[in-house]
Amino acid sequence: MSDCLFCKIAEGEIPSKKVYEDEQIICFHDIEPQAPVHVLIVPKKHIRSLDDLTSEDADLMSHIMLKIKDIASELGLDNGYRTVINTGEDAFQTVKHLHFHILGKRKLTWPPG
Repeated sequence: MSDCLFCKIAEGEIPSKKVYEDEQIICFHDIEPQAPVHVLIVPKKHIRSLDDLTSEDADLMSHIMLKIKDIASELGLDNGYRTVINTGEDAFQTVKHLHFHILGKRKLTWPPG
């Protein structure tokens, strides 16, 4: 999609601090990190959100899920990490392109409150 920020990053039109890339996905550091380690995994295929997935995307989604653990390990997140997918405006999805946040190196208080 020509006006999509993440499509432009995936195509190399906009620079990023790349962590990983293959023919299906790109992973790069978030420009507004919410944790000491905060990267995004973005499929190169433009998919607006989880709600727009089809059965044709099953192999892509499997690939992403398996790569998350490898990327987290490469980033030194051996003590755990969060994986977040925001879907739609009410969930604060700000870029209308499916993406996965990997966050780590921050101690969380659990349970909250």
